[in-house]
Amino acid sequence: MNRRSASTLRRIVIRMVLATTLVALVVALAAVAGYELRDYHRTWTADVTTQAELIGQSTAAALAFDDPATARESLSLLRFRPQVRAAAIYTARGELFASYVREGEQAELPELPGNEGTRIDGANLVLFRRILGPDQILGTVYLRTHYALYERIRDYLLISLLVIAVAMLVAWLMSRQLQQRVTGPVGAIAQVARNVVQNGDYSQRAPRAGADEVGVLADAFNAMLAEIDKRTSELEAANAELGAQVSERERAEEEVLRLNAELEDRVRDRTAQLQTVNQELEAFSYSVSHDLRAPLRAIAGFSQALVEDFPDDAPEEARRYLSRILAGTRHMGQLIDELLALSRVSRTALSREEVDLTELANGVVEELRQQEPRPELSITVWDGMRAVADPRLLRAVYVNLVGNAWKFTTRAQQPKIEVGAVRDSQGALVYFVRDNGAGFDMAYADKLFKAFQRLHSGNDYKGTGIGLATVQRIVHRHGGRIWAEGQVGKGATFHFTLGHEGTEDA
Repeated sequence: MNRRSASTLRRIVIRMVLATTLVALVVALAAVAGYELRDYHRTWTADVTTQAELIGQSTAAALAFDDPATARESLSLLRFRPQVRAAAIYTARGELFASYVREGEQAELPELPGNEGTRIDGANLVLFRRILGPDQILGTVYLRTHYALYERIRDYLLISLLVIAVAMLVAWLMSRQLQQRVTGPVGAIAQVARNVVQNGDYSQRAPRAGADEVGVLADAFNAMLAEIDKRTSELEAANAELGAQVSERERAEEEVLRLNAELEDRVRDRTAQLQTVNQELEAFSYSVSHDLRAPLRAIAGFSQALVEDFPDDAPEEARRYLSRILAGTRHMGQLIDELLALSRVSRTALSREEVDLTELANGVVEELRQQEPRPELSITVWDGMRAVADPRLLRAVYVNLVGNAWKFTTRAQQPKIEVGAVRDSQGALVYFVRDNGAGFDMAYADKLFKAFQRLHSGNDYKGTGIGLATVQRIVHRHGGRIWAEGQVGKGATFHFTLGHEGTEDA
């Protein structure tokens, strides 16, 4: 195992040295080759461009005086430039004026001059250059030259391969000498580690070979063995204590399981009791509704009969008392209806679905207009309001909130009601009903949502004090909250949220 570990470490050292050498050589050779090739391309392009400009200057007069012989003579001087394979002069109309093809070349001349500039065509560099006169274009110079870039790339590759091969050989020889100084001390540490694992003897120590990193490794390894020896003794003592704790925990888990089973039995009993209470409450609500309404109907019926059957016999004060009895029975009937509605809000199942609140609020407003027409009242309902809620319960919310706003704006000079929804700073959707009616004192805001609590006199504004308590219960059942802001004589705004609100399109 020691021999195998040392051999593996030697291979790793050699591979690291060779890999580092290879990467450094490749990067250096690539940088040098890239710079040389780029410099060759730039220099050769500039040289060919200069040659084309000289040809253009020397043949401008020949083009101007239609002297192709002089132009051909100028092009023939290119025979002293062996890299030039073909050249041509074109007139301003694109006609071939004079040409030159190096002997032994089969370069085909373009029928028409191309765009001004240079391009690479295989192993050739092709250039078109305009010949300019004082105030016009006289013609175009065409040059096709040998482009040795690919040959240079091939040469650089061969040289690079040769340099890499020689450098890798030298690096391999040097790495063999280097790994001997590293793997020897490491192998000794590995042998001590193997003995510790096989025999469990933490008293052994690795020899220190020097003051370098390997020596520091040996010191750290010896310190680790000493710490392991100490921790082993402590661990054996802790295991004994842990065994006692595990036994105690098992007893505690058994007790928890017993208590859970007992708790489940209690929950089942409590659930059955709640179901029984709900059934009794439902029966009580029906009984209250029936038993209270029967005498109320009798009182209201006989009072109405007295008013209708004896219109002239009853004194004025008696008729006034009868009218107050009829108003009281109507108020008592309304109070019974709202109390039953408040009770049903807590008992009925919640059915969530997507609700168009704009349509729902407009329906409530239309019903109020039919029941109590008020042409002077301005009502605004925002478009695009939606929510995920129980539509039946949410309608009750708007019936109460919009109905209250309708009632408390009867004395406003220019009554206004606004129904809408906005996003708060946390991105939650907040619905609101705002009016400019009687308002209220914020010092009594905590009483608004309590049953039978009213902040205005019954003579000024009729009501039972149940509506806002019903609204709060509906909002809480949806997982939301409700609050109000107001000022006496300047109106009120009721805000509420829903636990799973939908989206607001507007």
